[in-house]
Amino acid sequence: MRIARFSIDGNVAFGAVEGEGTVESGGLVLDIIKGIPYTDFELSGTKVPLSKVRLLPPVLPNKVVAIGRNYAEHAKELGHEVPEVPVTFFKPTTSVIGPGDAIEYPSFSDELHHEAELAVVIGRMCREVPRERVKDVIFGYTCANDVTARDVQKREAQWARAKGFDTSCPLGPWVETDLTPAAAGDLTIQATVNGEQRQLGRTSDMIRSIEDLVVHITEAMTLLPGDVILTGTPAGVGPLNVGDEVAVTIEGIGTLTNKVIKRG
Repeated sequence: MRIARFSIDGNVAFGAVEGEGTVESGGLVLDIIKGIPYTDFELSGTKVPLSKVRLLPPVLPNKVVAIGRNYAEHAKELGHEVPEVPVTFFKPTTSVIGPGDAIEYPSFSDELHHEAELAVVIGRMCREVPRERVKDVIFGYTCANDVTARDVQKREAQWARAKGFDTSCPLGPWVETDLTPAAAGDLTIQATVNGEQRQLGRTSDMIRSIEDLVVHITEAMTLLPGDVILTGTPAGVGPLNVGDEVAVTIEGIGTLTNKVIKRG
């Protein structure tokens, strides 16, 4: 099931996405969900064309835990070794935007990069999750773009500003709940800029699997429903400029599209 979060007539709700097509092509409708999707829920039977609503970030995470250098070729292209343990960092909730929202080019950077990523959405409060229980704590998967001020990342030891600025974490267009960790761990992932392919890889190229990451992160902290794990990006990251349209597409999930604008 594809679960979207949306607004219509000033109201915010969740809905199950039905039909075939994309956000842009039409043909999709939303069956409004009674309640919130992290617990048992019912479909209301009230359906709204997706073209009549504004899609929002599919979740509002308490925290976004991101993983760096989880694809060997990406580490290599930036001149880094594969880390012995996962590199973890946070992106604040204020960095999260949804499909169609604008990425604001930060005034303190001259080198903005796209990073297409598979995002894991947590479905229940969990801590110290054993590997065999990982599938039970995952709500689903969505597309993400770990937008990065690369020049800032290079000159500052901590990545908080480089990866945590406002609008640096596009998520969407919805959450796909029908994937197992094994299935989500072998999907095509790509990024295009103005229709030109920049990144193309498979999630099977990740150094640490989805299970590895959930186990590693929950050793240290409690994850809450709606929290998001960004699993790293394949090779091919590159520059974004004001006016560019960047799209992240993941097989079996969908396409997340955002435009870059000048901040202010």
